Amino acid sequence: MSIFDAPIKTLTGEDTTLADQEGKALLIVNVASKCGLTPQYTGLEALQKRYEDRGFSVLGFPCNQFLGQEPGSAAEIQTFCSTTYGVTFPMYEKVDVNGDEQHPIYAELTAVADDEGNAGDVAWNFEKFLVSPSGKIVGRFRPQVEPEDPALVAAIESQLPV
Repeated sequence: MSIFDAPIKTLTGEDTTLADQEGKALLIVNVASKCGLTPQYTGLEALQKRYEDRGFSVLGFPCNQFLGQEPGSAAEIQTFCSTTYGVTFPMYEKVDVNGDEQHPIYAELTAVADDEGNAGDVAWNFEKFLVSPSGKIVGRFRPQVEPEDPALVAAIESQLPV
């Protein structure tokens, strides 16, 4: 199964898949509202604004698996993201990124190793996966990598049409 085929719900509860994102470079991020890394929303939104017209999108997947740092309801998450950080990129339902209830999208993503050769479980909130327009997972960036990090920006730019 491709990441584009797995059923998912939007943050507003609508059934969907990522099929409407096929053909775009994607940065898939597990997000949380009460984490020390939450300010990364600012950089993620800046990436969205900078590259959305070039076939790119950030996709946010709230996750409460790391010290309960995403405790809110879908409505609370939506309100927090839009009012605090002005988030315009697509947000999806709260999912498990690790463990027995791991969402199928994350089962695909976590099979890919980072630059140091480490695959497997998501380490923490704000781990980033870069997906090519054809759906190939081409990069994995650990949580401490800021959205503005030159290596991440260069990787995104390498996936955009000229």
